[in-house]
Amino acid sequence: MSNEIVISSTQKGDRIALLQDKRLLEYHLDESESSFTVGDLYLGTVKKLSSGLNAAFVDVGHEKDGFLHYQDLGQHINSLNKLTKDVIAKRVNTGRLSGFDMEPDIEKIGKIDKVLTKGQPILVQVVKEPISTKGPRLSCDISIAGRYLVLVPFSNGVNLSKKITDRGERNRLLRLMSSIKPQNFGVIVRTVAQGKEVEELDSDLQNSIDKWDRAMQTLRDAKPRDRVLSEMNRASSILRDMLNESFDSITVDTQESFNQTREFIHTIAPEKEKIVKLFTGKTKMFEALGLEKQIKSLFGRSVSLPGGGYLIIEHTEALHVIDVNSGNKSNSEEDQEATAISVNREAAREIARQLRLRDMGGIIVIDFIDMKKADNKKMIFDIMREEMKGDRSKFTILPLTKFGLMQITRQRVRPEMNIVTREVCPTCGGTGTIQASVLITDVIEGNLDYILTKQNERGIQIVLHPFLHAYFTKGLLSKQRQWFLKYKTWVTLVKDSSLGITEFKFQNKSGDEIELAGTAVPAPMTSAPAQVDA
Repeated sequence: MSNEIVISSTQKGDRIALLQDKRLLEYHLDESESSFTVGDLYLGTVKKLSSGLNAAFVDVGHEKDGFLHYQDLGQHINSLNKLTKDVIAKRVNTGRLSGFDMEPDIEKIGKIDKVLTKGQPILVQVVKEPISTKGPRLSCDISIAGRYLVLVPFSNGVNLSKKITDRGERNRLLRLMSSIKPQNFGVIVRTVAQGKEVEELDSDLQNSIDKWDRAMQTLRDAKPRDRVLSEMNRASSILRDMLNESFDSITVDTQESFNQTREFIHTIAPEKEKIVKLFTGKTKMFEALGLEKQIKSLFGRSVSLPGGGYLIIEHTEALHVIDVNSGNKSNSEEDQEATAISVNREAAREIARQLRLRDMGGIIVIDFIDMKKADNKKMIFDIMREEMKGDRSKFTILPLTKFGLMQITRQRVRPEMNIVTREVCPTCGGTGTIQASVLITDVIEGNLDYILTKQNERGIQIVLHPFLHAYFTKGLLSKQRQWFLKYKTWVTLVKDSSLGITEFKFQNKSGDEIELAGTAVPAPMTSAPAQVDA
């Protein structure tokens, strides 16, 4: 099984695709303008205390105040508040906690107005990004994630991932971390730490401590609403959390991303540095690797299954509903039970993939095709659990009910990924009528003639729909070759299936788009516009 990561840089941020055996498994948009990323630390101000909710609303700069529940304060909130106050007052110059006089822990079940006061400055961490009309979900139980370890200030415990099952390895890691962790810092050992030597673990621990120390240095001069510590970008966090021996390729499409990714991989896993590759193709990377087509086909309301069945995925405010249908598979098996088993097995694998791909969270209800035998229901339940093992989000799966429904809860920490797969007709704008689209080739050639003869541009390229690309390039004496003979310069044509049939872009040799004076399709000779089903 091969795993690949593809990172495409755009003006709005990075597009990140995680592939497993060339199949799209996860898709992320890391927008450069977005803030409030999970893991960020902010200096907030308590704006309101709600005794009914036993929670506080904290101003961290979002249009809606962040939500901080009593259970998210953490037992060591008094110690955190004390350090925050001392750092802001410049009585403390470091985040090192050796010799720090810890405050008493708060009660597990208590009232928030006994701990916080209105207008109080408070150091908080984003644990859930703003979703819909809600502000970010906040916590004061601070944790700093590294590659092998998670650092927990003001704690003294050592905890290990439940996925580390070997007793000998658990004991080794427990003894090791207890001996090297500094005073008043707790540690959570991640699954990838299995088999690692003390030098690697200690280096990762020191990196996390240095990050915490830098955050405290920033806090000294911070103002309310300031971000004190920024989590690494989405691409780096995915590499940090998921990079293992099964990864054989990391492909990026800009030199800057290539250098940054190589440098980051050299820091966390030097032996994997050689798998970072720079894409140098002429077409867009996602287009060349077939990812645009996968994205468009996988994010729709209906998702096809390999055997002929299909899924219908509906989203509501409260939950997600997935309906499994047999489609044309219903006639290919010997009986109804066999058909149900075949379709449900495929559906379970695809649904596990869709949950990760769309980052669907909250409650998911799946309506599988009815099966009579209990063993078959258990088999589908086991398949779903096995397929979701690689999911990084916390989840709970319940067995199928007697109605054939499966219920899943999945942790949601950021807005659901939603790609629009139904496009408004680029020519009619959704009205259902267009002018004669057959003249689009004339419009392109007219613009080309103007650019080459009047503006005297050279080295240009035209980005257009694959149908138009085929029209201009097919044949021994294609339109493209005729242009070369006429204008004595080669015009490069680039396919882009994300464009509509009547959309196109002219670009100069630097890759910048050339503004065109008249790109609309000319009105047809007849008085009535041609009708199309848009």
